[in-house]
Amino acid sequence: MGQSVWHITQWELVLRLIMAAAVGGLIGIERERNNHAAGFRTHILVCLGSAMIMLLSIYGFAEFAAEPNVRMDPARLAAQVVSGIGFLGAGAILRNGNVIKGLTTAASVWVVAALGLCVGAGFYTGALVCTLLALISLHLLNKWEKTWGKERRNRELDIELIDYAGVLAELHAALREKGIHIVNMRIVPGKAASRPAGEAPAIAVKLVLRVKSPDKLLAAIEEISKWEHVVSVQSEQLP
Repeated sequence: MGQSVWHITQWELVLRLIMAAAVGGLIGIERERNNHAAGFRTHILVCLGSAMIMLLSIYGFAEFAAEPNVRMDPARLAAQVVSGIGFLGAGAILRNGNVIKGLTTAASVWVVAALGLCVGAGFYTGALVCTLLALISLHLLNKWEKTWGKERRNRELDIELIDYAGVLAELHAALREKGIHIVNMRIVPGKAASRPAGEAPAIAVKLVLRVKSPDKLLAAIEEISKWEHVVSVQSEQLP
C-alpha cells in the first residue's frame, strides 16, 4: 500500500496532461486576444511542460522507491521549474525608455507553470481555483484598472525649446504651478531640430509626468506652447 503512492494509472496520467493543456490554454486565450508576446500556444506548452516534469518527479522513478538506500523527493524537479521559468518570462518583458511592457504576461507564464505543477501533482482544486482567479485578474480586473486608473496614469511630454540659462527651471516651475509632478526629466541628444547659424540652439526634453487631472495637463501644455522659446510640445499617455 505504501508503494502505491508512487504509481499512477495511464488514464490518470493522460487526464492530468489534458487538464494542464486546458487550464494553460484558458489563460493563454486571454493573452492571445490582447496580442501579447506569450499567447495561446506558449501558455499551453509551459503548463504541459510543468505538469510533465511534476509527473516525472513523482512517478518517473517509482521502480527505485522500494530500494533501501533511495530517498524520494518529488519536489526536487519541481523546484527547478519555479526558478527556471523566470528566464522564459523575462523574454516577454520589453523596455522602451521609461515604459516597461510585458510584466503581466511574464507573471501569467509563471502562474501557468505553477498550474502545471499543481495538475501534475493531482492538486486539482487548487489548480482550478487559481485558474479562475487568474482569469478574473487578467480580464475583469484589467477592465476595471483601465477605467479606474485612466486618469491616474503617467503622461509623457516631449518638448523642444531654445536653450538658455534657467529654461528647465522655468519649465519645472510652470508644471508645478499646475499641480503636475515631474517623475523623470531628461534631455534627448540629437533629437532637436537644427537652427540657423547665429541663433541659440534648441534642445529636446522628455518628461514623464504624474497628472491627476487631464484638464490641468491641457492647461499647462496650452500655456507652455505660447512661450516664445518653445518650438514644439507633444503629449502621450503611457500604458
